[in-house]
Amino acid sequence: MITRDELTAELRRTGVVAVIRMNEAADLVTVARALAKGGVRFVEITMTVPDAIEVIRDAVQMLGDDVLIGAGTVLDGHTAERAMDAGAAFVVGPCVVPEVIAACRARDRSVVPGALTPTEILQAWNAGADVVKVFPGRVATPGYFTDLRGPFPHIPLMPTGNVDLATTPEYIRAGAIAVGVGKALVDPDAVRAGDMARISSAARAFRLAVDDARGTKS
Repeated sequence: MITRDELTAELRRTGVVAVIRMNEAADLVTVARALAKGGVRFVEITMTVPDAIEVIRDAVQMLGDDVLIGAGTVLDGHTAERAMDAGAAFVVGPCVVPEVIAACRARDRSVVPGALTPTEILQAWNAGADVVKVFPGRVATPGYFTDLRGPFPHIPLMPTGNVDLATTPEYIRAGAIAVGVGKALVDPDAVRAGDMARISSAARAFRLAVDDARGTKS
């Protein structure tokens, strides 16, 4: 299992997390492979997916090390433990839950709690977050990120929500280490049509947007 430090370094390098909601592990695996082909290795499966723990378990077994599967919308320590038992490489939440952070730190697993206000961001970081998800993105605009970098240059931040190809470079230039992207990356119409080439193309486009904003190359 990848360590916390290794995962955070890889997230900094690639800069994109795909947030996807699918009921079947086989469908998720097909999409995850298409994302990885386009350079996006991080896939977050939310706990709002039916039988999410089993979906994570099956996806991890089928994908191996090619894709880093995480559990999203984790609200309590017990769920975090179950997700890690299923093989989740990282755990994401919409808010600061100390018991979730503690459970992940105890097992050297990366944890990305959600926060919005400066107070919540600092609480998440002091509790042991590896990265703080700034959520919701419709409120936490790129301009908001720029303001946050003043007092918190040392805290790795990642927006989720309101992230598309237009806002991605704005967030990166404002100081985000990565972006969490849902439908703008994994288009439900493309999934229903089985158009995995379109998914791979979108993944490449987001990676390019991140690299261009950083002035680097993949």
